[in-house]
Amino acid sequence: MGGEMTAMLQALKHRGPDSTGYAVYSKGRAPEEYVMRIKVAEAEDKAIGRGVHKLMADRVARVDAILEEHGAKVVSKEAPVEHALRYVLTHDGDTPAMANHIEEDKGTEILSMGNGLELIKDLGDATVVADAYGLHEFEGTHGIGHTRMATESDVDIKSAHPYWAFPYNDISVVHNGQITNYWIMRREMERKGHRFQSNCDSELLAVYTAHNLANGVELEESLRRSIEEIDGVFTYLVCTKDQLGMAKDTMAAKPLVLYESDDLIAMASEEVSIRAILPHEIDTTDPYDEEVRVWQA
Repeated sequence: MGGEMTAMLQALKHRGPDSTGYAVYSKGRAPEEYVMRIKVAEAEDKAIGRGVHKLMADRVARVDAILEEHGAKVVSKEAPVEHALRYVLTHDGDTPAMANHIEEDKGTEILSMGNGLELIKDLGDATVVADAYGLHEFEGTHGIGHTRMATESDVDIKSAHPYWAFPYNDISVVHNGQITNYWIMRREMERKGHRFQSNCDSELLAVYTAHNLANGVELEESLRRSIEEIDGVFTYLVCTKDQLGMAKDTMAAKPLVLYESDDLIAMASEEVSIRAILPHEIDTTDPYDEEVRVWQA
């Protein structure tokens, strides 16, 4: 699956050269076993030069100490690149509290923590990111990805898509568009106790969806509510550990091309992306305004 996603994203490189992100899902683990992806530096931190290596090492040591303090058992730990680490751990305590403790250091961000989800994002195009993180050979059930041109926020890892938000640990979102009531909705979510790691309006969709799903709302209903409650132009995709969903706003100004067969769902902003993995003759559709679809993985 990793190779196919890389081919699709590389075909869309012209849409955004600043960063690339993957949210990939493998078969779910036990409820107490998680994969945690974190970053301990941004590109500008690494550019500082002398002292940054010690800074990153200190942040990793702090994360290790916090995991131990909260009773988490580290099964494995690896660093595909120096500034980003992948932990496999078990934890049966208050996982959101542990995550909040880790993120008290503003230089450390949890990119994802889930039973099935792994979120990998960095600066560069799809081939650069896939090579750095060994994604070409990743085997999974489903996933979403994104290539980004920064328009509303900085060129950095924390502003790159996809986005994840706890307490619903296996959610990921990618978004094309602009949310015009972002700050109103963000303050509402913050009053409810949710955290934001960037000033990118797309992150709101992850937090909004995570809030709904954590409170018992089904994914399809959350997508329908978003069309009524979120203002702007948007097309977005959502993944959970066993579902894939999409929604388009009332104006349907942002493109989405859909290919659907008995054993494959493929969606992209342009058909050239789908053709990268399905070069033979296929029929595609463009979902209508206010359309919501959910597929079971």
